[in-house]
Amino acid sequence: GGIINLTIQKQQNFVEIMLDFVDTQVKDTFHGQNAVIGPLALTIFVWILLMNILKLIPIDYIPSIAHALGLEYFKIVPTTDPNATFGMSIGVFLLILFYSFKVKGVSGFSKELAFNPFNHWIMIPFNLLLEILALIIKPISLALRLFGNMYAGEVVFILIALLPLWIQWTLNVPWAIFHILVIPLQAFIFTVLTVVYLSAAHEDH
Repeated sequence: GGIINLTIQKQQNFVEIMLDFVDTQVKDTFHGQNAVIGPLALTIFVWILLMNILKLIPIDYIPSIAHALGLEYFKIVPTTDPNATFGMSIGVFLLILFYSFKVKGVSGFSKELAFNPFNHWIMIPFNLLLEILALIIKPISLALRLFGNMYAGEVVFILIALLPLWIQWTLNVPWAIFHILVIPLQAFIFTVLTVVYLSAAHEDH
């Protein structure tokens, strides 16, 4: 009973640390008033963290089991697939558009696109080109940053697995330890940038 209670207490402490961490980041980064942003940031952070953590499982274990069950192509880490990372980033992009129109209105958001960074009607076409490109680049950069880091890490693990057994551990262990840092860092970056983008969407000039 004592061991079970200790395990539950440790799990509760871990959850509280996660909540406090994300809550602090949202309070420091988001300057609007929206009760959805905190839960959204927590969901994104935990979701990406859990997906990335699958990278620490030896790269051929679960794919080998899947192959034995008849699945020819199986990737265990979802974030090494651009479909997963783009799916999340497009969701963030739609939220940016939604809150931009909701907070600023159609005319306010249109004026923001048309008169930034140069506040003159002659520069409207150039401003629109810059602002629309900047808007589109946000989800692309979110998706590719996460995908690129996770996919590159997986490729290195695969290359290490192709080496002779006696040298694998000397390379695999340091790379796995390095990924213990990369995994939460990538979840943190995606989450913070999401909050920053949504904070900008709530800024009504």
